[in-house]
Parts: sequence; C-alpha cells; structure tokens
Amino acid sequence: MPGLLSRERIIAGPGFNRWLVPPAALAMHLSIGMAYGLSVFWRPLSQTIGITQPAPEDWKVSTVSLTFSIAIFFLGSSAAVFGRWMERVGPRKAGVAAACCWGGGFLVAAVGARTHQIWLIWLGLGVIGGCGLGLGYISPVSTLIKWFPDRRGLATGMAIMGFGGGAMIGAPLGDRLMRHFASPTSVGVWQTFVVLGVIYFIAMMAGAFGYRIPRPDWKPEGWRPKVEARSMVTSRNVHLDQAWKLPQFWALWGVLCLNVSAGIGVLGMASPLIQEMFGGKLIGVPATLAQLTAEQKLDVASIAAGFTGLLSLANIIGRLGWASLSDLIGRKRTYMIFFALGAVMYALVPTAGRLGLLPVFVIIFVIILTMYGGGFSTIPAYLADIFGTQFVGAIHGRLLTAWSVAGLLGPGLVNYIREFQLDRGVAPADAYNVTMYVLAALLVVGFLCNLAVRPVEPKYYLGDHESGAGAAGSMAGKGAQ
Repeated sequence: MPGLLSRERIIAGPGFNRWLVPPAALAMHLSIGMAYGLSVFWRPLSQTIGITQPAPEDWKVSTVSLTFSIAIFFLGSSAAVFGRWMERVGPRKAGVAAACCWGGGFLVAAVGARTHQIWLIWLGLGVIGGCGLGLGYISPVSTLIKWFPDRRGLATGMAIMGFGGGAMIGAPLGDRLMRHFASPTSVGVWQTFVVLGVIYFIAMMAGAFGYRIPRPDWKPEGWRPKVEARSMVTSRNVHLDQAWKLPQFWALWGVLCLNVSAGIGVLGMASPLIQEMFGGKLIGVPATLAQLTAEQKLDVASIAAGFTGLLSLANIIGRLGWASLSDLIGRKRTYMIFFALGAVMYALVPTAGRLGLLPVFVIIFVIILTMYGGGFSTIPAYLADIFGTQFVGAIHGRLLTAWSVAGLLGPGLVNYIREFQLDRGVAPADAYNVTMYVLAALLVVGFLCNLAVRPVEPKYYLGDHESGAGAAGSMAGKGAQ
C-alpha cells in the first residue's frame, strides 16, 4: 500500500490528458459536499424518541446542528495542519485518508443516532468527518492549479465546484432514504447514515485513485508563462513559511471568513429556515408550521429538502461561473461584487419573508449562494495571484482556518439568535430577521478587508535559485521533521 499511495506513483507520464483529473476531483468533492446537506437530518434527529414529534428527552435542533459547526471547524483545522503533509506525500494518500474519515464518520454517527448519544454524532460527523472534509477539500486544489496554470480561476472552480453540489444529490437522497427506513419505532436516520457512509467511501476512493500530478517541468502545450501587466498578479513565489506572516494573507483570511460566515449559517439551516418562515404556504395551506398535520409537515419537509438541493445547485454553478469570470475581471473586483451585492440581498430577506414573497425569497438566496460558492472557488486563485503557485496548496490549507472560525460564527449567529428570538416570544417566521441584518453587516466589513489587499513587496519573493524543486524539497524536508 505505501508504494501504491506514494507521490512518485502518480506522476503522469508524457502525453497524459490533464482533463482526466477534474472528474477525480469532482468525485471527491461531490462526496464531501454532503456536509451542506446535513440540515435535512436536524429535525428528524430532534425527534428520534418522540418519532412523530419531539419528546422531552429529544435533542433541540440547535444541539444537533452544532455538528455542522464542529465539522467545518475541523475542516479548516485539518486543512491547515495537514496541508504541508499533503504537498509532500501527494493527493492520492490524502484522498484515501479523507475517504476513511468521511465514510467512517457516518458510521460512528449512525451508532450515536441508534443509541441516542449526541457525543457520538459530534465525534463521527463533526470531528472525524470534519478531518475527512479538510483532507478531501485541499487534495484536488493544488493538483488542478498545477495542471491548469493557464486558467487558474477555471482550475479552482473545477476543483471546488463539486463541494457545492454535493447536497444537490445528497439532501434529496438522505430524505428518500429516511422515508424508506422510517417505521413506528425509528425516524430512519441511523440506517441512512450507514448507507451514505458506504456510498461516499467508495466514491472517494475512486476519486483518490484517479489523481495524477504533472512533472515539475510540465507546461500546457503551446503555453508560455508571461509577466502580467496587472500588479495584483505575480509570476514569482512566496514561501509558505513567509506567506502567512504577511498582511496580505490576513486580509484574505478576513475576506474568506466574513464571506463564509454570512453564507454558511443560512446554508446549514436552509431546511428549517424555509419551513419556519413560510410554513403551510409551501404547500398552498394558509397556516404556520406548527398548525400543520403530520402528513403536511412531511410534504413541507420534502419541499425544504428540494430548496436545499436548489441552493446546492446555485452553489456549484457559482463556484465554476464566478471563478471563471474572475480570470477576466480579476479576483479583487469579483469579491467587491460578492460583498456589495450580498449585503443588499441579505437586507431584503426579512421584507420578502414578511410579505410572503416566496419566489423573491428563493431568488435572493440563489443569488447569495452563487456568490458564496464563488468565494470559495476564487480564493485559491486569489492566493496564487498574490503568493504564486508553488506553495498554493499549503497556503490555502492554512487560510482555511478562516472557514473553521466561520463555521462557528455563522451557524452560531443563525441558531442562537433564532433561539433567543423564540424565547422572547417572537413568531418562528420572524425569528431570522435580526440575523439577516447582522449578516449583511458582516459583508460590509468583508468589503473593507478586500480593499486592503495589496501586492506583496518584492523582498518577500523567492529568488530564481530558491524556486522550483529545491524550494519544494526544502518544504518537504521541513514537513517530515
């Protein structure tokens, strides 16, 4: 196995078609992208004892949804810790480790759901699964950037778009499986976790063994590097150990953190959000969610799962579309659009909910999610523009600690402001209004962080004799220590 998983084993030979690598990356990211579809399990998990409705012994939605925050925290943390290791051992070994963690995490969570022990769900999908998310997330990014130096935005869009689309498949599948396994004594969650764990393990292993990396001297046929006229794009490299100390890194850290915080909380609660804001209006019944029958609530839940899937589709389209557009208009301008337009969209959500404008509500969140996904896929290209491509995978891994913080901040704002509002007697349909204004304010701060990004001073770039294999070998040696 060590030889089969080694970096040397996956170096592509002459004539290898680089377009064979994106499908492997897509298999990996479609699997771990189910992290965005986990919200379909929160309400069923909140009534695993009561079955048809929550019992006093059941968990609160805010308790089980904390799993999502834990998973995102460990995604960023593991990406930061293992980014250097991944660059040294290669993406295949990292991908296999990701498959074991993500698939195995579902199995551990299944035990927790079956025995009603929340700590096992937090451990399985949160801690172990979160580490699988981190390893699976970064393994294709630097690989595709190396394969597509002529199209950085497109490359990162292809690497990351699957993560946004995972819930488009996984959320409806999870809902259908729970319906299949549901019985008078079970809501069908633990059985669904087992099935999904096996499916994702197989898909991720297939993706990991599809990875190939180019030779160090490889370049696309007919392409020659050129010095960019735009000062925001460099053809030189900053070492990993230097990059994270520079103000540009922390400005981009703030850009990612605030963009993610504003979107991830809503996405993690997408299913309960639309159910509580619109209730029976989703099925043409003028009633709140609490006033519906058990059968009507099931119909509403299915529509909410479809809404989650639609947001996932917007996420995946945005990841490829905005990243590709950033190749034309620049990364900084792209993020200016994200923050300015996003703030306006969030501020309009309470009005759309109050007036019952369901189509407007859906359109707003579709636009928001395209920019949310675009922010993820554009940030690696932004890093490559500022710091060069040589260490971009490891630098990206460290930057993803911003995602860890956002994974706690965003869902925390949505969940706990919601709980606070409900405790004060605010109707569930209005419990998210204050949160939307807070999220809009976060995007305004993100706009200012993006304005602060400047080119790196020349003294921080590696010299020609330090770049290439020598510097890479130096980093690998440090990673082995």
